[in-house]
Amino acid sequence: MQYNNPVIPGFYPDPSICRVRDDYYLVTSSFEYFPGVPIFHSKDLVHWNQIGHCLTSEQQLSLANAWSSGGIFAPTIRYHDGWFYMTTTNTSGIGNFYVKSLQPGGPWSDPIKVEQSGIDPSLFFDKDGRVYFQSSTTESEGHGIYQCEIDIETGKILTEARLIWQGTGGAHPEGPHLYKINGYYYLMIAEGGTEYGHMVTIARSTDPYGPYESCPYNPILSNRSLYSSIHATGHADLVQAHDGSWWAVCLGIRPVSYPKRHHLGREVFLAPVNWTTDGWPLLGNHGRIEPVMHAPQLATVPWAQKAIRDDFNRSDLGLEWIFLRNPKQDSWTLKEHPGYLTLRGNEMTLDDLGSPAFVGRRLCHFTCQIAALLDFEPVNGGDEAGLTVYMNEKYHYDLAITFMNGQKQIVLRRTVGSLRVEKALDYPHGPVILQVEAQPEQFHFSFCQPEAEAVEMGTGESHLLSTEVAGGFTGIIIAMYTTSKSGRATPALFDWYDYEPME
Repeated sequence: MQYNNPVIPGFYPDPSICRVRDDYYLVTSSFEYFPGVPIFHSKDLVHWNQIGHCLTSEQQLSLANAWSSGGIFAPTIRYHDGWFYMTTTNTSGIGNFYVKSLQPGGPWSDPIKVEQSGIDPSLFFDKDGRVYFQSSTTESEGHGIYQCEIDIETGKILTEARLIWQGTGGAHPEGPHLYKINGYYYLMIAEGGTEYGHMVTIARSTDPYGPYESCPYNPILSNRSLYSSIHATGHADLVQAHDGSWWAVCLGIRPVSYPKRHHLGREVFLAPVNWTTDGWPLLGNHGRIEPVMHAPQLATVPWAQKAIRDDFNRSDLGLEWIFLRNPKQDSWTLKEHPGYLTLRGNEMTLDDLGSPAFVGRRLCHFTCQIAALLDFEPVNGGDEAGLTVYMNEKYHYDLAITFMNGQKQIVLRRTVGSLRVEKALDYPHGPVILQVEAQPEQFHFSFCQPEAEAVEMGTGESHLLSTEVAGGFTGIIIAMYTTSKSGRATPALFDWYDYEPME
């Protein structure tokens, strides 16, 4: 039996995994988006279902000061003595902290801060009761992986942070995870930066503080310089399945053009782990991730396909929906007009480092069709509502209803760095269906009145919204939004939103 990589497509980077009996739980980074740290559940390591977020309140996750690709970095999830623990870094706020919960779907506790610097924190619970905390940081001994012991009830540091390993010489040693297996402490990290030279390396010691012996087979995972559809594999985490087999999750990217450029973001990949006769783990197929690999021999459960349409008839938004930073309290509602998602614009636009009225979901497929039915009657200049294909505030494509030149118009706006191109057409009173067709190298934009033929508005190249062009660590979000420079905009009513994969 085989499976296809990635096992979780789209912008879900820096995966971390834990097992509780025959259940598996996985978390990923979320950066400037809210709620923070999505959490997934699986029975077979291949099929994953999102069950919640770890950070669901502004008290847990303040993103007021988050720049694009700021906010939440590289979480780790662990289970110990009946509790789930998730530790991460809010780079734009509290720094390193953890939350805990008796149930993986939450509710999770308020943040417990750890006064160790750096990013990519991890937790290790030793059998003697000691709890070790690792992070990637620069201290008196240089840059590398530092470790201290903490009081897990309070987060208080009990020992001085000590450098335990600097890796094999690759740039940016980060993403540490510590395990104890067969009498050895194994320290696995990422090196090379989260770019095309990304790799996973490992070392071991008989003491949690080292000295650590580097694996002679390092890197134990890397797709660098390969003729492959998968690149930049790294930042891995290990888990032993309930049948005794070992597996790893890691991030990777799938560029779609040459020169290599990717726009879906860093995704979650799964790989088998094989142990050498001298006790070292090798990830994947001789250290490589393949698009198709042999699946774990674990029990599977029926897996329902996600519905194409969200008609906003529930009392709350589904777990796939996210906001850009902490949403303003009155920026969205499902209650004011039952059956509609109502957005109320504020002065923040998609070009600002703020919290516009913005409700979106990750683009998870190269080929898919997205559409939304919008009812919006702007009456002031600068009032606007529509769909955005959004990478960050400097790189986005928008298809929207707006008020320009004294009348209602539909506009396609392409913002690429300091360059901006707009095309506008008059649009009559009444609702509009906004349509985005995603293809690997282009987005096609069109609109129509209900029951009418579609009108093409134009295209935008996917590579201009790629990480290689736009920068940062995130992927594309397809969002409904509205803005009002006057502050007096009528609400934007979205009747439904379709997301239909075509792959």
